[in-house]
Amino acid sequence: MTALINILDIFITLLAFAILARSLLTWFPIDRGGPIFQALDAITEPILQPLRRIIPPIGMIDITPMVAMFLLFFIAGELRSSA
Repeated sequence: MTALINILDIFITLLAFAILARSLLTWFPIDRGGPIFQALDAITEPILQPLRRIIPPIGMIDITPMVAMFLLFFIAGELRSSA
């Protein structure tokens, strides 16, 4: 059981860092159609899109990635404490 929890913990951590990378890339003038951005979009959008329906943007700032990362780190912490 602990092996499964460790795998889930690694997956959640990688997903959180993918969300962070995608958020940071939006600050730079890069091609959004490029392979790196498209891969990050495909990985992170299934997490971010449902949250965007619930969390409105604050002005022009989308806080959904931050909320998603907090949720993912909370879930990872709960998994670690149950192991």
